[in-house]
Amino acid sequence: MTGGELMWRIAGGSGDGIDSTSQNFAKALMRAGLDVFTHRHYPSRIRGGHTYVEVRTRSDEVRSRGDGFNFLLALGDSFARNPNEEAYYGKEELKPLYEHFDDLNEGGIVVYDTGIIDDEAVEEVGLQEKAEENGWHVYPVDLRGIAREYGRDVMRNTAGVGVTAALLGIDTSYFEELMQEVMGGDIAEANIKTLNAAYERAQEFDHTHDLKIPSGDHDSEQALMTGSDAIAYAALDSGCRFISGYPMTPWTDAFTIMSQNLPKFGGISEQVEDEIAAASLAIGASHAGVKAMSGSSGGGFALMSEPLGLAEMTETPVVLLEAMRAGPSTGMPTKPEQADLEHVLYTSQGDSCRVVFAPGNVREAYEQTRQAFEYAYDYHLPAIILYDQKLSGEMRNVPASFFDREPDPDPGAVLSEEEIAEAAHDASGKFKRYAYDGENGVNPRSVPGQEGGRFLATGNESQEVGHISEDPDNRKHQMDRRLEKLRSIREDLDEKESSNQTYHGPAGAKQGILVWGSQQDTVFEAVDRLNARGTEVKALGVSDLMPYPEMEVTAFLESVEECLVVEMNATAQFRGLTQKELGRFGEKLSSLLKYDGEPFEPGEVVEGFEASIEDSQLPGGNMEIRPAAGD
Repeated sequence: MTGGELMWRIAGGSGDGIDSTSQNFAKALMRAGLDVFTHRHYPSRIRGGHTYVEVRTRSDEVRSRGDGFNFLLALGDSFARNPNEEAYYGKEELKPLYEHFDDLNEGGIVVYDTGIIDDEAVEEVGLQEKAEENGWHVYPVDLRGIAREYGRDVMRNTAGVGVTAALLGIDTSYFEELMQEVMGGDIAEANIKTLNAAYERAQEFDHTHDLKIPSGDHDSEQALMTGSDAIAYAALDSGCRFISGYPMTPWTDAFTIMSQNLPKFGGISEQVEDEIAAASLAIGASHAGVKAMSGSSGGGFALMSEPLGLAEMTETPVVLLEAMRAGPSTGMPTKPEQADLEHVLYTSQGDSCRVVFAPGNVREAYEQTRQAFEYAYDYHLPAIILYDQKLSGEMRNVPASFFDREPDPDPGAVLSEEEIAEAAHDASGKFKRYAYDGENGVNPRSVPGQEGGRFLATGNESQEVGHISEDPDNRKHQMDRRLEKLRSIREDLDEKESSNQTYHGPAGAKQGILVWGSQQDTVFEAVDRLNARGTEVKALGVSDLMPYPEMEVTAFLESVEECLVVEMNATAQFRGLTQKELGRFGEKLSSLLKYDGEPFEPGEVVEGFEASIEDSQLPGGNMEIRPAAGD
């Protein structure tokens, strides 16, 4: 097995249980002592349509999806809308088999369900010829027949796991334990019988392959988490007790997790009619004194532009999530892209006064969501977590102790009634909520119902107690004070012991890679490979997007001769942001871009980096190199 790791793909149709089966498979491997990482691919359909999940596992840390994969469990699409090969979208029933041929590594294994994919279909897609050409080991099994014998058709995914376990030498007790936990009763019993029957059937095969499951052992309890899990649990730990939203892939995952858990903490979740209402409701809840959040994906977040500006002008703290997907418009709703960066930084009216974090992995998603609440409520502005479908849905194991943190119910910069009595008021008795002399730009607020805390909150520019004002001097005072918050936040972030920017590779390397968001750990694996080959290179993963980490990025760019910026969009948005903030480095920066709906693989970053420094053509694929500004 390449590198002592397994890269297992289960493929079928939406509705065939691909996602739940892969989660249980990953969890079982984690419990067996292995590190795991999942990559999820699904269509914009509820039923039918080719979907797959990839589980990469080995004994040491797994940061990213791998290069291709080495085990395919092809269930076929039992919900195919049109099984005819002349159909507009192709022969959907067979896509879970033939669409993976290009990515299956040499010497890999193919298990397919003969209950859906018959001999004629196999001949039609040329499996045998491909297998001979690539040294694949093919195992046809009637998974549907086994499932029907002990339960129902849908259990053929369980039969496929049983065959996988037999071919790779996996202890089935981990799967049985999970089935008892998740299902229970007669359904669990039927699944366990199906699992073991398939396992026994596969034991009879002539095992022509040499792939085996790696062995490992964890020294502490592990949790299997997605980025959406981490964001939601961080919000709960930060004292968030209100969320409002409207479903939209892929933000819905975090919204659902919050909605399921908030009632346990005395909180409230509201699904409303649209995203304008969602953001406005969260702002209203925050104005009333509760920690609140909302969010959406690209098109829905666009509707939040007006209330986002309201939160900036009224200085109402709120945390918003923006889960990117491929656009413009509806685009590709279930595919990842990093093309909403400029939208999130600058949407709404006038000059932006917000904090934006883009975590690179599950751990950073947890930590930076907690920071988002901290800065939103200490500085009275919106804080946005910018992530994407990749980070939202990928699963990886993290030590459970990582999340052993104290909750933070602190409401931030809010005055008590005693403090309000001592604070500045105007002649009418209104509280000077927007006084000019706020420390670091911040005036502690009152909340409705506090004696002496009455003030006006309006979307218009206002003077100190909130009355509308178009006075030029007042405008400059208020605008300068609001922007002072960003300068103060940047100073605070720079002084923290632990930076949100993540460094990787040898400090003395003269070649660099800049990356942001979910592609970070893929780039870090590529950096390790390049250094192992003798090419010295280092990387910086950037999470602070507003206010921009000028000091740290400057130091990194000064230390290298050339720097490749890796991102998933067509217009090099993060490179553009870096050149806007640090224009003098423009001639050092070139781009490696990918925007086909698939995240980078480590090998692609290696190929792109080598082509960039050698000024050569990319070997193929859907990547693009954009030269440095001075070239």
